[in-house]
Amino acid sequence: MALILSDLGADEILKVYWNNARPVGGNNHTLKLFTNNITPVDTTVAGSFVEAAGGGYVAKTLTNGSWTINTANDPSDATYAQQTWTFTGALTGNAIIYGYYIVDADGTLIHSERLSANMTPATNGDVLNVTPVMQASKGTPS
Repeated sequence: MALILSDLGADEILKVYWNNARPVGGNNHTLKLFTNNITPVDTTVAGSFVEAAGGGYVAKTLTNGSWTINTANDPSDATYAQQTWTFTGALTGNAIIYGYYIVDADGTLIHSERLSANMTPATNGDVLNVTPVMQASKGTPS
């Protein structure tokens, strides 16, 4: 799901939001894995996802100021360093990881994406790597 902004300076909004000013709740984002079989769309909200549980899973904190903003791309994008989960075994409840989502400090959904291939961690040492990349497009939602 792409973040869609009007043509009011998407590049500047990316720089400010991911590296400076933040919501009232704090300065960091949280990267979570989801285990329900949905395909996120622009109207998806944070409560739509079932967060992974068990198997050593812990959500990741994405710290303020650590995003790389590439304004050479059009639309610009914000990239965070690769995040790695090493599982201790199978997940509890829903066992399949379908994707990831990012919420801000106030719990508002910022970005979500399905993985190119689902993952079912089953044994100690199974690894999942995610490199969060978000784009800000110039234009209006369709």
